[in-house]
Amino acid sequence: MKDILDRLDKIIEERKSSNPKDSYIASLYKKGNNHICNKVVEEASELVEATRQSENQIIHESADLLFHVLVLLASHDIKYVRILEELESRFGTSGIEEKKNRK
Repeated sequence: MKDILDRLDKIIEERKSSNPKDSYIASLYKKGNNHICNKVVEEASELVEATRQSENQIIHESADLLFHVLVLLASHDIKYVRILEELESRFGTSGIEEKKNRK
């Protein structure tokens, strides 16, 4: 499944230089970081609402949220692999302990 993330990562990066009239991703970049952040919040809210609906709706909204998070990361030149590395580094540490270590 990592392959789909690699493919998306490549497309998202390529669309940075596309015409915003021709590419949804390019239009997000053109509107800037605040707009992209607002889309992430919007998609997160839709995911929460989907939990009151069907499993298919949860899956659909999760995909939308993940997509917009990937766009947000790319807008800051952060590769999704860095997030996977961060998650990997947390294995063996309880969530409670990890939160304590943030402070």
